[in-house]
Amino acid sequence: MSGRLETLFTEIWAGPLTRRLALGPLRSLAGRYHPDLEKTESGKQKAEIISWNWQTVARQFFKKVRSQKSEARSSYEQFISDGKWFSERVRDRLARQGTELRGKIVFSYDTTALELFRWAKTRGAICVLGQMDPGRVEVEMVREEEQRWPGWTRTPIHVPEEYFQRREEEWRLADRIVVNSQWSADALVHQGVPPERLVVIPLAFETKAGSGHSKTPHPIASQRGEGEIFNPSNTPLRVLFLGQVVLRKGIQYLVEAAKLLANESVQFDVVGPIGISDAARSTAPPNMLFHGRTGRDEAAAWYERSDVFVLPTISDGFALTQIEAMAHGLPVITTPNCGAVVMDGVDGYIVPSRDSAALAQAVQRYLLEPELWHSQHKAAKIKAKQFSLAKLSEEFAKLEEKISEKTKTELTNDE
Repeated sequence: MSGRLETLFTEIWAGPLTRRLALGPLRSLAGRYHPDLEKTESGKQKAEIISWNWQTVARQFFKKVRSQKSEARSSYEQFISDGKWFSERVRDRLARQGTELRGKIVFSYDTTALELFRWAKTRGAICVLGQMDPGRVEVEMVREEEQRWPGWTRTPIHVPEEYFQRREEEWRLADRIVVNSQWSADALVHQGVPPERLVVIPLAFETKAGSGHSKTPHPIASQRGEGEIFNPSNTPLRVLFLGQVVLRKGIQYLVEAAKLLANESVQFDVVGPIGISDAARSTAPPNMLFHGRTGRDEAAAWYERSDVFVLPTISDGFALTQIEAMAHGLPVITTPNCGAVVMDGVDGYIVPSRDSAALAQAVQRYLLEPELWHSQHKAAKIKAKQFSLAKLSEEFAKLEEKISEKTKTELTNDE
């Protein structure tokens, strides 16, 4: 831990008691903590942690009750409600404590920042927003896909204008906006955000010690040996799609690509919650199987049994699955519409978005040139290590230094 974090506000923080009580349906709460933020051996807290555990659990409970009564809000309306609830609590807590904010950095993610930033700016704080996706640009692209592929989506996208307005007001208040890809940065500039206020910082991914090499292999895990070259004469090329099975992720183009490779030695495994209609899924060829939702442990096993990861996304703020797949040695085939992880031809391939033929050709290259898999398998593992928590910390430290220098200059000018 760098020691830069003074206070962390979070909906849920699993302290020792919460981790002991998080059983059954609450088991997922146990993972909401990080040991690097716990107390030192001397008992000193590394960073103050403030959370609203049971209020958050109660809100989730009543949300399910409303859903059962058919009174549920849309997901975007819920984002607005949850974001406002959290933002107001952070603001009110800081106000009660009389926290001195002048010259300090307040960081918050989109939809959770509005009320906090409005108040913090009047106290001289420097507001930094974490923007997770490309905003309106992405939504409009999904709407285009729904028109191109009628009857494919289970639930047509509907985003209330209030949701966009909330985020756009957060953009106006933020001194800096952190996005995770140039794709998102370009989208925000298109929506009127000044480019000089944008900072691109990729996400990080690190496997837990010992993960991916369990003593007892998962039933779906691959038995292929480390470093063994893929041989299409012995086994089909196993192509994995893991994530939300929705139009935004480009599943429609993967289905078409699978059709083009129906007579080749390729098996497509589609893993994740299914958001397309049964009629759309029925159009998939026999070489594509839909496996549905999976847990974190099983996701790792799917990576281990696969040869290539495919992400034909229409739009993603970053797509962390790219790095997860590479950490397991999988070359990645993706589009330019996400985080810049893949180096074309080195650890995977970048194909145009919405191009089924190009997608099929990229997959076919591994069949025609099996040695490609071996070289890209090695390169993928090396690439994954570049997206470490240490690198993420370094990038945020650079941002903090730039903000501090700018603040000192402005204070000097004011004097």
